[in-house]
Amino acid sequence: MTSEAHIRLLGPADVRELAARLGVRPSKRLGQNFVVEQGTVRKIAVLAAVRPADVVLEVGPGLGSLTLALLDAGPARVVAVEIDRALAAELPVTVAARAPRLADRVTVIHADALGIREPDLGDPPPDVLVANLPYNVAVPVLLHLLAALPALARGLVMVQAEVADRICAAPGSRVYGAPSVKVAWFAAARPAGTVPRTVFWPVPNVDSRLVALRRHDTAPPEGAGREEVFAVIDAAFGQRRKTLRAALSGWAGSAPEAERLLRAAGIDPAARGEALDVAQFARLAAVRATERRTL
Repeated sequence: MTSEAHIRLLGPADVRELAARLGVRPSKRLGQNFVVEQGTVRKIAVLAAVRPADVVLEVGPGLGSLTLALLDAGPARVVAVEIDRALAAELPVTVAARAPRLADRVTVIHADALGIREPDLGDPPPDVLVANLPYNVAVPVLLHLLAALPALARGLVMVQAEVADRICAAPGSRVYGAPSVKVAWFAAARPAGTVPRTVFWPVPNVDSRLVALRRHDTAPPEGAGREEVFAVIDAAFGQRRKTLRAALSGWAGSAPEAERLLRAAGIDPAARGEALDVAQFARLAAVRATERRTL
């Protein structure tokens, strides 16, 4: 916790008063559920292990509950990306009122997180992601950020419980699927705690969970690019009940060709997508990509 200034975090009454003054009603379309419990945002800031040299990216800061807690953890800078124009305009005012000596450490950007690129976020770019991701677009936003912001080395995100389960699932798990493999292309993901629905306003119909992420030093080696690997992942899980020989027939051109490529990659054609880890998908994509380059 920073010793530079006393920071007044937002409580339930503060959140409701701010929302009322701005005429803001939480939007289901934008997946808005505001955290109103101070202990929760403090816990997130602690679990994120924010260090003095860190530049933190926060997506969907809303009214600023987590933003203030992150500032209190003492990073070099917080870059907050908010899609709601009214909330983006108000956040600097809230920070200036509640953390006046640290207000210059916060940069607020009014933008859709699905469209941001590293040059949009200043220099040095963020190296830590800490966010309460909107339920309805959590996986697309996370994958976009990992792809578009290579400087992000680690993160802690709050998502819907079942989404967290999918992101952290290992091969063979009932909930292992395309999100599990695609996140694993970029980073190791692990569960980092549960957040009860009662700490939000409005109270959602589901619980949330925290997921900790640490980027791999390198993507899985094999000679295939991310787009090629993701294409075979999508094909495998598009018909997840089928064997890979059948599920990948469209991707390969035919079932016999899918079987040939699978065998060349050392993968059982009778297996299903849920049995493969990201390195196996990368190897399969590389077999096909290598053959195409040599034709």
